[in-house]
Amino acid sequence: MGPMQPHVTPVAWTLVVPLKPLERAKSRLAGAAPGTPRARLALAFAQDTVSAALACPAVRDVVVVTDDPLAGTELRALGARTVPDTPAAGLNAALAHGAATARALRPRTALAAMNADLPALRPAELTRVLNAAAEFPRAFLPDAAERGTTVLTALPPAALSPAFGGPSRARHRASGAVELSLSGVTSVRQDVDTPADLRAARELGVGGFTARLLGDPVPGLSG
Repeated sequence: MGPMQPHVTPVAWTLVVPLKPLERAKSRLAGAAPGTPRARLALAFAQDTVSAALACPAVRDVVVVTDDPLAGTELRALGARTVPDTPAAGLNAALAHGAATARALRPRTALAAMNADLPALRPAELTRVLNAAAEFPRAFLPDAAERGTTVLTALPPAALSPAFGGPSRARHRASGAVELSLSGVTSVRQDVDTPADLRAARELGVGGFTARLLGDPVPGLSG
């Protein structure tokens, strides 16, 4: 019999997902899906993102920071917890508030901030990202455009210290977070801000909520 392998306890993550009021979301997607209101697109993106995250074995729970009552109701129905955006001071303040709320409940939880606009997200790919991030106190995954960030992680006791928005890849790297260089995790990097982003996500295959809204093949139901 060979030597005993050390038992490694898997890291259980709390994902913090910010979502602005739906009527103000995704302004750059105007006209990207004729006949489909941007607010409905933003909600479908969030529903597919949260559904995929909750299906990820590495994820203990998902905390959505939002003041939108419809989004809150729909995402709680999927199994997410919601907290109001008490700071009302932008994306990073919302994320810091969500992270503090999660750590108040579970002081030793590992945290991951993730965009709400990943409609093609695959649970297996998110698992790969989180498992890789578990090797570092703080880590991040750049977006498909190589400029922003889709996931930022922090193991306890490290603070999340989010710096999302615009060229956040450079800011997160400068903050000491380790940039994850992984292949085969395109769905975790493909956030949707522009019509071109939406086309790319649809080519990957979006989740059921977005697919039904846009008339795309629904995962698991196409022939």
